[in-house]
Amino acid sequence: MATQQRLFHLVVFGASGFTGQFVTEEVAREQMSPERSSRLPWAVAGRSREKLQRVLERAAMKLGRPTLSSEVGIIICDITNPASLDEMAKQATVVLNCVGPYRFYGEPVVKACVENGTSCIDICGEPQFLELMYWKYHEKAAEKGAYIIGSSGFDSIPADLGVIYTRNKMNGTLTAVESFLTIHSGPEGLCTHDGTWKSAVYGFGDQSNLKKLRNESNLKPVPIVGPKLKRRWPISYCRELNSYSIPFLGADVSVVKRTQRYLHENLEQSPVQYAAYVTVGGVTSVIKLMFAGLFFLFFVKFGIGRQLLIKFPWLFSFGYFSKQGPTQKQIDASSFTLTFFGQGYSQGFGPDKNKPNIRICTQVKGPEAGYVATPIAMVQAAITLLTDASDLPKAGGVFTPGAAFSRTKLIDRLNQRGIEFSVISSSEV
Repeated sequence: MATQQRLFHLVVFGASGFTGQFVTEEVAREQMSPERSSRLPWAVAGRSREKLQRVLERAAMKLGRPTLSSEVGIIICDITNPASLDEMAKQATVVLNCVGPYRFYGEPVVKACVENGTSCIDICGEPQFLELMYWKYHEKAAEKGAYIIGSSGFDSIPADLGVIYTRNKMNGTLTAVESFLTIHSGPEGLCTHDGTWKSAVYGFGDQSNLKKLRNESNLKPVPIVGPKLKRRWPISYCRELNSYSIPFLGADVSVVKRTQRYLHENLEQSPVQYAAYVTVGGVTSVIKLMFAGLFFLFFVKFGIGRQLLIKFPWLFSFGYFSKQGPTQKQIDASSFTLTFFGQGYSQGFGPDKNKPNIRICTQVKGPEAGYVATPIAMVQAAITLLTDASDLPKAGGVFTPGAAFSRTKLIDRLNQRGIEFSVISSSEV
């Protein structure tokens, strides 16, 4: 990738947005890491110089780096002005795009990056946008040598690389994985900024178009190795974790499936079936969630319902989403655990007529998911793009994190920064 000719190695676009300010802090923190031998030239980008300046001053104060503002470039550009996006892309090796919902604001950035041979990473959890960008830009990005990598935040680096980690740690062939996400909160509870809520509202409101896109893509099915992974009931009990669970409705399943297709078709790896769930605790939580879910699914079907959901996120999500986002106390007290239960076959023991004879349990643990783990994952993905070039797919293109990073040192980097991958147990049955 063309780092030499570019003024900045990294540019954080949308740095003054709610998530963008945390990503900006994380890039500044990465600059200070003891193993970094030289400074990375980087910049922040957005519409307002004053707001960008304020974000840098806040990061400087938080990190005890009074000179930070003078060390970071500022680029003024606007999503509605394609020439300004081109100008930003020309100055960057990698753009970290924090401006969502991506279904409305993502494509102009991808287009500018592809046309200027600039790599781009986002933290999108919207399958429709991610899959559409692949169909529209993969070939052009490959031609230009640009790597466009979506969902490089909490959606979906822990899940996507967690499945790859589980496969690498299994002494045999991994055929199926179920993951269970548990979010831990402190005494003040959980809260998420309503940007994530908006993406969910628009995504569920437009599911027919995602189905249409998938039907038109006409992909041949990926082979199923071993017994077909059965779907659990919408509310099921997970014995191992002593908790009820519901299907996880984020982008993880879509992303992992695309990665498994890529690894099968390009690297001839045995594809892994995958299902994702989130634990919800006891019966009271289940009842509360059922009501919230029914309300959501009813309102999301109608234009006026979607407007109400977006106007009053706090009310309809029982306080889980708000326009203010979480407080620093809520962020500090929160963390996540993603547990993977995998099954497969030991070496020399094939899937023909045999039941899987090996089980493995792995975990990815990390700090608060949205505004601590997401910036860490995004920034380390960008650093991996800059430093592990020989281990990336040969040409550029539009990739999932697992497809782009399966052979790089990204898992090691995440482990060093508090997103920890580990094996809990492994046994032959």
